[in-house]
Amino acid sequence: MTGPGAVSPGRPSPSTLPSSMRAMVTTRHGGLDAIELRRVPVPGPRPGEVVVRVGAAGCNNTDIWTREGAYGSDGAAGWLGPLDFPRIQGGDVAGTVVAVGDPADEGLVGSRVLVDPAEYDGPEDDARPADVLGSERDGGFAEHVVVPATRAHRVDGSPLSDVELACLPIAYGTALGMVERGGVREGTTVLVTGASGGVGLAAVQLARSLGARVVAVCSGTKADDVRAAGADVVVDRSRGRVVQDAAVAAPGGVDAVVDVVAGPLVAEGLELLRPGGRWVVAGALDGWEVHLDVRRLYLANRSLVGSTMHTPAIFDRLVAMARSGRVRPVVAATYALEDVAQAQRDLALRRHVGKLVVVP
Repeated sequence: MTGPGAVSPGRPSPSTLPSSMRAMVTTRHGGLDAIELRRVPVPGPRPGEVVVRVGAAGCNNTDIWTREGAYGSDGAAGWLGPLDFPRIQGGDVAGTVVAVGDPADEGLVGSRVLVDPAEYDGPEDDARPADVLGSERDGGFAEHVVVPATRAHRVDGSPLSDVELACLPIAYGTALGMVERGGVREGTTVLVTGASGGVGLAAVQLARSLGARVVAVCSGTKADDVRAAGADVVVDRSRGRVVQDAAVAAPGGVDAVVDVVAGPLVAEGLELLRPGGRWVVAGALDGWEVHLDVRRLYLANRSLVGSTMHTPAIFDRLVAMARSGRVRPVVAATYALEDVAQAQRDLALRRHVGKLVVVP
């Protein structure tokens, strides 16, 4: 595995790559001072790869947790595996292909693309992510990034801006995976926790676009923004009565819970699920340890489902949404490349609604 700026021979293309670029480089596990603005060589594409000029790169909690070393304490730990330092973070990328490493991909040059950040553990449509852009390999907090050609999806005609497109891959890919694994469809009722965050707000929008009734849990100060994104009812978590208030909002129960919070809510709220319902978890903001009576699961045919990111098939569906503009992401703020540390500081404070995006 190579660090940022490693150059390998590439296929000449109509665009001439510059010799160097600006990049925000994470030098070690640690605080915000571990991120440095550097000028590094522009990566060259190997066969099967393309170079994307980054139009925008979204920020995610995984950037913070990877930098802090939250995924492991023995040596350098990335999201899904070991990583090398220095590392350019940033898993969400939208931009334009400017060079290719294989003659077969020359038609991509000049194309506007949305990048799937995952490499998978197999060729199947339901394969699982094996490494992630910006964690196990260099990502989009730079002026250019090299990615597999198969992960650069054309979105030339999309009505979404690069900033909006860069909100989609990780947050909306994760949310779409949760919504699909929860069986959310027209006529169902879904409870979304952490609804003002990146994944939660995406789940609100996606569930609403599918015709579901959405009960969203968030801080009361963010309720108006979450309603504007598509929530039918907002439960104010600051009241400390999430389960009771959700039961009032959905007196007949819910068909699915899309949960990034976990903690005590899983056991306390399980009875909110109708028989046959699915509780889908993709985060543990309130704690990873859960104690529950499993009889409440199996006697009502309820399911507790784990969900991590997306599959190739789910990302293909997300790309179709991006091309049509069916879902328009909420952008909370944009940042210059040199302000990545400030973006991560603001992300950790959780005072915003929507996505934070870096524009090189």
